Parts: sequence; structure tokens; C-alpha cells
Amino acid sequence: MDELLRVENSVEDLQIQYDVLALNRSQTEIDEALTTLQQKVDDVNSEVAKFTNEADWLDNTVAAASGIICGIIDSVFVGEFSFEKANEWGNEKTNNFVVKIAQSQGYTGNDLAGAVKYLEDKFPIAADKATNSFGGGKQHHLRDFSHHPTPVGLFFSLLTQFTGKVYGTDTAGIFMVVDLSKDGLDLVGKNTPERLTFGVINWFFHMISDIAGSSGSIAMGKVGTGLPGPIGSLLKELSALPVFKKTNEQGYKEFSVWVSKLFNGTLLGEHDSNGKIIKAEKFDLRTEIGALQQLGKQAIPVIINECVVRGFYFIRRFAEEVKNIHSFAELRDINWQRTIPAKNRTIIRMLTISSGTFMAFDMADAAVRGAINSGGTLPGFAAQFVLRINLVGVGRFAIAVGCDVSMGVKKSKLEAQRSSIKTQIIYYKDAKIYYKVGDSMQKVNEAEEAIDALSDNIVQIKDFYKNSLVDMDENSKKIIDVTEGFTNNNPDTVKAINDILSEV
Repeated sequence: MDELLRVENSVEDLQIQYDVLALNRSQTEIDEALTTLQQKVDDVNSEVAKFTNEADWLDNTVAAASGIICGIIDSVFVGEFSFEKANEWGNEKTNNFVVKIAQSQGYTGNDLAGAVKYLEDKFPIAADKATNSFGGGKQHHLRDFSHHPTPVGLFFSLLTQFTGKVYGTDTAGIFMVVDLSKDGLDLVGKNTPERLTFGVINWFFHMISDIAGSSGSIAMGKVGTGLPGPIGSLLKELSALPVFKKTNEQGYKEFSVWVSKLFNGTLLGEHDSNGKIIKAEKFDLRTEIGALQQLGKQAIPVIINECVVRGFYFIRRFAEEVKNIHSFAELRDINWQRTIPAKNRTIIRMLTISSGTFMAFDMADAAVRGAINSGGTLPGFAAQFVLRINLVGVGRFAIAVGCDVSMGVKKSKLEAQRSSIKTQIIYYKDAKIYYKVGDSMQKVNEAEEAIDALSDNIVQIKDFYKNSLVDMDENSKKIIDVTEGFTNNNPDTVKAINDILSEV
């Protein structure tokens, strides 16, 4: 398709704009171009329809009602988010997991302490020999990066095998590198296959043993230190970056101190009126696993809300489609695409309303309960308020709003694209008109030439007719003269002819 060119010119106050069209094509080609452009408009219209909200008052009312009902379900049956319950649930699951893994590796007992001791002895790692350099038994799981059960931890485990050094942070939160002692170097592979085995296999099973804490702590009935989870590990690794420079009065990085308090349980634990810790609530891998279970409970009302809204959308649209269906064969005429509760702005707007209503109800409930349970203190209210908020609902509402806004932006872009295509259609229709005008002018010229030729013929006929009349007049006179001469010169013959004619 040829490009269209717009030329602007101005002379002082006079501005002239020209639309220069590429008309070096036949009308058939222009018709083909118009057909192509119209198909593009139809395609864009189809996309615009998907990004257009067609929800009416009933759709919005049902969506809002669903949000309120699910808010009540969340308030009554889900309750507040509890790190204590998360830690208890995570403890139970991880303890059972550690025992099963130990048994799969040859452990014949059933107690947790024995399972941990078995895995510790069978799968030692070199980094454990640098425990004191990274804060002892209570801190080295957090500060030694090779004790992080994440891809980063695996990387530093392999790095230790190939460099003979352990990597982590010091007390102040500054990144540091510690050389392994002789007994630590004994746990470094002598060749590449051994290093890969120690750095991956031993590391993996040792991480499982450390999930539940040390065997000594467990044997004494204590809850072991455990490992930081993916979130805690990531926060600790980030705290070592140079970008976090702010330090406290002791010269420790504030972000690093905050992460340590989170892991040790002093940040989320219960405090008395003097700020003294009453009960610690550790945020380790077990707590993170339990938090997933807590979030799973929070997801229940969110999922119910989702199902109600999408189900109503489908049932209502399906009922509208089958309203005029009178036979089984006519079912093939149903527009199933219209009934699907996904990938259109109407259902997205309904979900935005339902999730927004759910969050409004949830926040109001959290505020009321927070005010009652906090005893009137602002910090207590803030803590209670946050723990009562449905985090899954917040995430779902954010996603719904993001999708709604994104669809609005896409619709605007498509409408602009459609306007551009329609402008091209107008240009080509103008070109078609110009062609038709050109054809008409050509036919007018041909008609004018035909009229001129006819006029010439008429003039020629007139002259011929005039000359013919003159010739006929002259011939008539000659006939009269000849007749008169014949009569005068041959009276007897004329008389005989007349007699013959009279007898006939």
C-alpha cells in the first residue's frame, strides 16, 4: 500500500495544507486496499470490544455483594495472620520431613534428634568449621551465606569448595571472607567431581538437617535455630550490599540489624510495656513454610469471591445466549466466546469491584478489631490492623486494578489505531472519487467529441441536401423544357399516346 503524504505550506498569515495521494493505481487496486483497511478496522473493533466494560447495574451489584459476603467469611472463619501458628505448623511439617529424608538415607530410628544427627554426620559441610567466625550457633545460619537454602546458598557452597573460603557478613553486617581451617579443608573435595559432590549433594542434605536445628538443641528439648527461609535469606544478602550504608550508634548496619532481629524473633515477638521481649517469634524457614499455610487460609474467601463473580458472569451470559434457542441443533449458534468469564474488561471490572469491596470490608473489620484489641495504643493498633488484613485479597485487588487500567490503556491505543486506519480509508475513498470524476470527465470529453463530429456530419448533410435540391430544380426545368419541345415538335405522336392511354 502506497504511503499518503501530507504537505503543509505557509506564506505569512496564509496557511495551506495539501493532502497528496498516491494515485498511481487502478480503481481495482484502490478497492482492494479499501477491503484490506476495512478488515483491519473490523479486527480492531473486535479487540476494542474485549477491552470495553459492558457491565450493568446487576453485574456491579452482584460483584459488590459477593465482596461483602466473602469479607464476612474472612472475618468469621479466617481470622488474623499468626506468625506463632505459622511457626508451629511449619515446625510440625519440617520435623516430619527431616525424619523421612533421614530414613530414606539409611536412618533406622524415628526421633527427630537422631535423624538430624544422622544427616549431620553423613553429610558434613566445610562451612560448619567456620561457625565461630559467623556468630556461633545462633547466628551462623543467617550470616554464613552457604547456609541459605536458596540458589545463592548453593552458589556460595560451591564457591567454598573451589576457593577454600567461607563467605558471609560480620557482626556489623559487612560482607567478609573467612579462610577455612585445616579440619575445614578436609571437607573440601580433592578434585572437581568431589567438590561438586560435597558442594551440591552434601550441602543439600545438610540443609535439610539444619532446618530443624542442631541435634544437641533438639535432644535438650529446645527448638533449634533453624535456617533462614528464602525471604530471610534474600533480605540478609541484600543487607550486605554497599547501597545499605546507614549504621546505628554501634556502627552496625541498621538494615542488617533489622534482619537479624527478624530471624531471631525479637522483632515480631511479644513485648511488655517496657519493650522487654516476652516471647520471641522467629521468622525462619519453618515460619515461612507455615506462613504459606496461613496465606492458603486467607486465599479461601478470595477464591470463593472469584468463583462467585465468574460463575455469575457465565450463567447470565449463557442464559442470554440460549434465550432464543428452541432446538438442540440451534445450540451451535451460541456465541460461546461471549460466555467465557475471562480475557475481557467486563469480567475484569466486576472482579475489581468485588475484590475492592472485599478489601474495604476487610480493612474496616481489621480497624475495628485492631482498635479493640490494641488497648488504645497506636503501635498496638498498627500491628493488630496489619495482622488482620487479608494479604491475598490485597494482592488480588492490586492485580485486578492493574488489569483494568492496562485494558483501558490498550483500548485507547486501539481506538487511536482505528482512527488512523479510518483516516486512510477516507483518503482512499477520496482517491476513488477522484478516479470516478476523472472517468466522468473523460466520458464528457468523448461525448463532446462525438457531438462535434455529429455537428460536422449535420453540416455536411445540410450542404448535400441543399445541393441536391438545386440539382433537382435544374433537372425539373430541363424535363419541362424537353417535354414542351417534344410536344410542340411531335403533336401527332403525343395525340396517339394520349389515345392509347385513354383506352387503357
